Amino acid sequence: MSGHSKWSSIKHKKGAADAKRGKVFTRHAKLIEITAREGNSSNPDMNPGLATAIENAKAENVPNANIDRAAKKGAGEVKGNAIEAVIYEAYAPGGAACIIECLTDNKNRTLSNVRSTIEKRGGKWAESGSVMYMFENKGIIIAKGKLNEDTELELIDAGAEDIESNDGIVTVKTDATMWAKVRNILMSAGLEIHEAGMKYVALQEVNISEEEVARKLLNFMDAIEEDDDVSEVHSNADIGDDIIEKL
Repeated sequence: MSGHSKWSSIKHKKGAADAKRGKVFTRHAKLIEITAREGNSSNPDMNPGLATAIENAKAENVPNANIDRAAKKGAGEVKGNAIEAVIYEAYAPGGAACIIECLTDNKNRTLSNVRSTIEKRGGKWAESGSVMYMFENKGIIIAKGKLNEDTELELIDAGAEDIESNDGIVTVKTDATMWAKVRNILMSAGLEIHEAGMKYVALQEVNISEEEVARKLLNFMDAIEEDDDVSEVHSNADIGDDIIEKL
């Protein structure tokens, strides 16, 4: 599971995820807004998609006030520009493919900013579809804590397709229907959930064996993620653990 999960694990090991907690809250608020609008309701009992978005936000400790405000805005109860989801594709330094997910109220602004960052950081803009085929959309749950044998067996019974545990970071891959159940199992086992939901996972990987290339790649992805409209960046880069330790 190089792709998304490896990149996420790197961030969590280096503490970057906690530093960007505010952006995590913003991303969930935008997702809640979109699902409330699509379901035409701010009531999760009447909008299954919204209920899932809220559950996921609460798992990452998003305040209830943020959740309520976003749901009402999406349903039109609070005025504001509508949020839309857009996806861009690119190649990073070293040739790794990237999928860039954005949540924005101004697609022209987001397109201009993201494209500029890609080019300034040594990447290359890719046309729609030229990168997407290298990925599949899977449920990914990343948690912090120790995984015992009983919990691992329970995860397998619940549909976990792949389980990794490294340096206190547990990453589980599932199909589209089972990620919430797997997340709940990890929570019940006392693990701290860092990420949970549908993510793009690489089908084809690009090995990054040089430290300098790896550094440029991670700096490239960091720079893109700093954009307020960018919600997720996924890569098919496979960076060796020995190189990660040096970064």
